[in-house]
Parts: sequence; structure tokens; C-alpha cells
Amino acid sequence: MAYMVLARRYRPSQFDEVVGQDPIARTLKSAVASGRAAHAYLFCGTRGIGKTTMARILASALNCEKGPTTEPCGTCDICARIHRGDDVDVLEIDGASNNSVEDVRRLRENAPYRPARARYKIYYIDEVHMLSTSAFNALLKTLEEPPEHVIFLFSTTEPERLPATILSRCQRFDFRAVPAERIAEHLAEICKKEKVKADRDALLAVAREGRGSVRDAMTLLDQAIAVGGGRVTVEAVRDTVGAVSGEKILALLSACADGEAGAALRRFAALLADGADVLSLLDQAIRQVRDLLVVKTCGNDGELLDVFGPDPKALAAEAEKISVPSLVAALGYLTEARSRARWAIDARPVAELALVRMAALLEMELLPEVLARLDSLERTLAGAPAEKKKQAPKVTEGPVPSLSVPLRGTPNGGEPPRFRGGPRGPSGSAVEGVAEEPAGGTGKEAPAAADNVPGGRPEPEPNRSRAKRRKLEEAMNDPLVQKAINLFDGRIVNIEE
Repeated sequence: MAYMVLARRYRPSQFDEVVGQDPIARTLKSAVASGRAAHAYLFCGTRGIGKTTMARILASALNCEKGPTTEPCGTCDICARIHRGDDVDVLEIDGASNNSVEDVRRLRENAPYRPARARYKIYYIDEVHMLSTSAFNALLKTLEEPPEHVIFLFSTTEPERLPATILSRCQRFDFRAVPAERIAEHLAEICKKEKVKADRDALLAVAREGRGSVRDAMTLLDQAIAVGGGRVTVEAVRDTVGAVSGEKILALLSACADGEAGAALRRFAALLADGADVLSLLDQAIRQVRDLLVVKTCGNDGELLDVFGPDPKALAAEAEKISVPSLVAALGYLTEARSRARWAIDARPVAELALVRMAALLEMELLPEVLARLDSLERTLAGAPAEKKKQAPKVTEGPVPSLSVPLRGTPNGGEPPRFRGGPRGPSGSAVEGVAEEPAGGTGKEAPAAADNVPGGRPEPEPNRSRAKRRKLEEAMNDPLVQKAINLFDGRIVNIEE
């Protein structure tokens, strides 16, 4: 007889044997015991966490020769056939390959007929989200009011793709991803039954690689047993998943932390030359940066660290060299690269770009430090105009070469002095270089400085001086000009014709 894999050989046959789904098991057991089994159930969750197994156990509990019972015997012909998936009254349908409206119509035509020997005729549709829209619509009426001897069981990994009309007609159960520690305990029991020696760290590594899926973890355990020659070790698991040593990944991250992009790229190339996969290297780098964050924030807690990682002391020494913001940024770069590399034609440049960006983190400054420096610079610039105004020369009577306006008021904050020569700006400052108008407004304007007549004496031009004053006032009242001179600490020096 051909070898039967562990995932099939140790498939649970009782509600209590399903790993990590205790709340769902208790609910279904209570429904069977009280005779309140619904006519339609929907099992949702990721792959390999017990959806199909739970459906078979529920079918056995309802159709067992000793039932209905919460503990199917597993020995009668009905239980045995349901467990194998070939019972005549429990029809398992693949939703991916039987997704047309014609398939659902045949199901509807056969549903009214009584089961051949069992109590209930059970239709189990796996990956039900693959049915077409027409197939869903054809199923609605039968699903809402099925014959009393018919029960529908659905399972899906993508419940969001199901129409609301289907969801409202089913009792929904969401299966959880199983914790790694619980999977490791289950694997230890299997190894004991198989008489296989296994290290605890190795089983924990297998469980974590399963990522919540019991079936994936058991498949990996099968491979690790074959690689290790009947013994499960961390090295055997590492060889099975194609992982490199944690020390090499730490050396790669250390080069990035030191800002040596060239050294990081050379080490990455060496790992690829040894046969490592780009996506696997990115996964390991992500886990090790996460370990550095754990050490940085929680201390050297071995229970939280990856078993494929380096020595905890070396990890702690490396964590001392890197700041938490840098680790957060590096984790973001690697996560983005992992997502992009999955769909890239060539994943290597995507990974190398992430390494170069991580090496460039050494040249970047932390945001709090930059904000502190900007605050200090702003305070320095705020004090500069006052010092400048203290040294400003006094304005004397007579023509001046240009028109200028101080930016702010006097350093003392009081009433600015009334310079001879002119109108005041919006802040109360006087305009330099414009002759003061006598009381009553009948005096003559001071001659403009730039308009000289032959003989060396400026010729009075009241209209021209008044136009300059008017332009100056308009410029000073312009909000955009005020913002500009306040921003650059400037002053109006001249009004061009």
C-alpha cells in the first residue's frame, strides 16, 4: 500500500480532536445534541485549518448508525465512508470545477429524493465562492426552503465574494488561524505516535512556518522527517524550507546598519549564489528586523524570537547600534519589497533596492532632531531684526538715494520715532527718505533724489514725488508684499517707475 501522509492519516474524526477550533466544535455539538441542526452552514477561514474536516465530522454525527450523536463511532460503514469522502448520501462538490448554473440545476433536481440509507442527504460545496452569479441565483430558493432531509454545508477562503443573499441564508462560522504553540503540541503528539525523535525548537519552527495552518505544518513535518532521516532537528527544518543561517542574515543587516551598501549587496549576492531564494531571504530579513525590534523594546525574550534567528546575545549587541525609528523604516522597506518582489519578473533588483535604502538610513536624521534644529533656527532669526535695527543709521533731512521701509517696529516695542520724511506703514514704521508735509498740507514736496537738473540742484517735482509716495503706500498695504518682507526679513528700498 502506498504511504499515507500524516495530514490524512491523522485527520480528526471527533469534534474535540479538531485543533484550535474549540468554540465552533462546542456550538455544533450542542446543535446536534439538542436536535437544532440548521439546514445550511458556512465555514470560513484560511486553508488547512479544519473546514472540510469539521464538515465531515458534522455529517458523521448526523448520519451515524448510533446517532444522531456528538461522538460518531467512526466504525460503522456510514462513518467510514464519510471519513473517506465517498458516501453516497454525503456529496462533496468542488465549487471550482462545478460552478455553472447547469450543475446547480442538477443538484436541485436530485435534492427532493430521499437519502439511500442515511438520515440526511448532505451537500458539501468546497470553495463555494467560485460559483458563478447565475449558479448562486439558481441555488437561492432551494437554499432558503430545502426539503427536510437536505442539509447544505459550504466552505470558503473568501467569504467577501459571496452574495449577501447566500450569507443571510446560512449559519456562519469563522475558523481561526491556529497559534504556533498549539500546532507544535499537536505535532509533538504525532511524533510520539510515529516514534520519531523531534527537538522542541524544531517543532516550533515547523509550526511557525505553517502560519496558522495545521495541514501545512503536518506536510512540512513529513518533509523534515524525510530530510533528517527519522529525526526532526532545526537544521533539517532549515534545509526543508530553504532558509539560511540567522548569522548570515544578521551580517547582512549589520552591513546595512553601518551604511555599507556595497558590502550588503555583496553578501546578498553570496547568499543567492549558495542557492537561497530571494523571497525566502526577504522573509527571513523581515523576521530578523522584527526580532531586533522585540529586543529593543521588550528585552532579550527568547519566547518571542524566531528559532531560525542568530544567537540572542549577538542579536542584542546588534540592536544596541540601531534606533527604533530606523528599525521601523527598515521593516517598512523590506515589507514593501516583499510585496513587490512577489509579482516582479526579476525579484533581485527589488530586494537590492530595499537594502540600499536601508543602508541610506544612516545618512538620515531623526525627525525630532530636525524639528528641534528648525525651532532653534527660527528663534535665532526672530532675534536678528532687532539687532539689525539697533545699528540702522538715522535718516537726515534732504534727498536720499532710495526709499526704504523698516520691516518691524522699534526693538523696544513702543511708538516708532517720527522720521522726517513721510507716511507710516501698516506697522507704524515711518518711510525713510520722503519729506515731511507741513501742517495743513499746503507745503511743497521735497525734491526727488534721482532727478537732477543741470547745475547740480534738484528740480522740485511735486507730482512725481506724490506718485512715488502713493506707490510706496500701495506696496506696503499689499498683503503679498508684507508676507514676502516678513518671510525674508527684507525692506522696500526703491519703487521703480
